Amino acid sequence: MTLSVDLRHSFGDFSLDARFEAPAGITVLFGRSGAGKSSLAGAVAGLFRPEAARISLDGETLVDTQRRVFRPPHRRRVGCVFQDGRLFPHLNVRQNLLYGHRFASGWQAEARDFDPIVEMLGLEALLERGTTDLSGGERQRVALGRALLSKPRLLIADEPLAALDEGRKADILPYFERLRDELGIPVLYVSHSASEVARLASRVIVLEAGRVIGEGRAEDVLAAPGLLPGGDSGVASILGGRVRTRHADGVTEVEVGGLPLFLSGIGLPAGTTVRLRVRASDVMISLTRPEGLSALNIIPGIVERVMPGDGSGAIVRLRAAAGTILARLTRRSIRALNLSEGTACHAVIKSLAIAEADIARSGPQVNVAPEQEVG
Repeated sequence: MTLSVDLRHSFGDFSLDARFEAPAGITVLFGRSGAGKSSLAGAVAGLFRPEAARISLDGETLVDTQRRVFRPPHRRRVGCVFQDGRLFPHLNVRQNLLYGHRFASGWQAEARDFDPIVEMLGLEALLERGTTDLSGGERQRVALGRALLSKPRLLIADEPLAALDEGRKADILPYFERLRDELGIPVLYVSHSASEVARLASRVIVLEAGRVIGEGRAEDVLAAPGLLPGGDSGVASILGGRVRTRHADGVTEVEVGGLPLFLSGIGLPAGTTVRLRVRASDVMISLTRPEGLSALNIIPGIVERVMPGDGSGAIVRLRAAAGTILARLTRRSIRALNLSEGTACHAVIKSLAIAEADIARSGPQVNVAPEQEVG
């Protein structure tokens, strides 16, 4: 199932002009505040009539201004989750969830969907509680459950974590990971957070001033300073691997490209496939393998390219067995090391530099030996 969008619309002195496709999985609309992300999502949801547009879902036309087709929101089977949850305060959690269920096609015959979604989102203990008694993270889980119980063909999540603190975000992100891997429908996810892009995105659409300025895989977008709202400061590598074992000292070993990476803060079992966001600013470069360092992760590589950066900085792109690694260095350091295409060197990454928020599940499990603690 694929969402296709071709849209133009003016809001006074601001205009949208965007074309893209979103297949099954999570497509992130990414960009700084005011780029037009929420307006574009609102057009897809049917919250306003665009001046010129053709929007289709799985080949079925939702909007075609030339043919004067405009399917109203309640007939699009689009589930929406907003920043504030927008739950009904006069209904308890169970009633809010069942309200969404009313809009599902054949909902009476599909009542069996209720319990699995409640279980997946961990809502069993909340069903009889009033919505005013819920935490921010609990409210968002209920809002997500209500949207899913409407059996949508498309899910739109508009900055769903923006109002939550880091702890609550960490609670919610795994649920979106499961949706990406299990739901089988397009999810249009609005965000200006590079860490959310790294964790969730199957595909990224980058917006600037109402226009698409880039699109592609998360690892390609996050490696391009010109596409990021924060410029060089947001540049990062995304590495894929699998959890091998958790050591007794709390450090977890992850196999990436046949090499071990030692990380802190991973509570995932052995065999879990993961993707890791490594900020370019957290990577150091050494021409020889360093000794006597506290950093546990030293990865050999070859310089592929040195790219201009902001101010006095530059981005060095390394090819390594672990994947593509980016390092943000000063131009002075690059000159001192005489780094250029083909230079052999080592990337040095501290274990604590990869935060828990930068570690995500990625797809199905890999069969390995059971998790064990190693002394």
